[in-house]
Amino acid sequence: MKVNHKGSAQIFQNPVLEKLTRTHIALPISIFVCIAISLIYYGITHGFISVLSALGLFLIGWFIFTFVEYAAHRNIFHMETDTEIKKNIQYAFHGNHHEYPKDKSRLAMPPIVSLLISSFFFFVFRLIFGNFVFGILSGFLFGYALYLFVHYAVHAFAPPKNFLKTLWVHHSIHHYKDHEKAYGVSSPLWDWILGTMPEKSK
Repeated sequence: MKVNHKGSAQIFQNPVLEKLTRTHIALPISIFVCIAISLIYYGITHGFISVLSALGLFLIGWFIFTFVEYAAHRNIFHMETDTEIKKNIQYAFHGNHHEYPKDKSRLAMPPIVSLLISSFFFFVFRLIFGNFVFGILSGFLFGYALYLFVHYAVHAFAPPKNFLKTLWVHHSIHHYKDHEKAYGVSSPLWDWILGTMPEKSK
């Protein structure tokens, strides 16, 4: 696939649907930070979780997100495109980003899609964790907001001259050198654990 540093992909012919695929990065980040804060506040003030347990549950949720981020990127966004349907789905979700990596309006899923997915995780986590969901989902959504921020930063800004430069290098390897390595964006942790760490990064 040819990489274009200018321009933008057209995903839908319908102008309304096409517009809905775009978002300013500040909108979803703000939404999910606010939801994360509201969840943990609600859980504490209504006695579902204590202040001390909230911190631990928050960190667990954040940790869970790092795995979901990695797994989704590797297995969904880079799914095998052995059918035309899979090819179209993969391109709409992620392929267009690899073709136009500098398109700032498509560095996050549209808020409405993200909200639907977050609602799904709330019900799943509620079934699994019960009232702990208020701390765990808070950490999970904070992790997602952090991922959005990091992903935007590595595409929109020059790498900093400090230890964070590693994130820029890691994601650049995924885009420009090896699409089957470096799936972690906000953290390379699962690339280390699951064997998809680029040799150069090691």
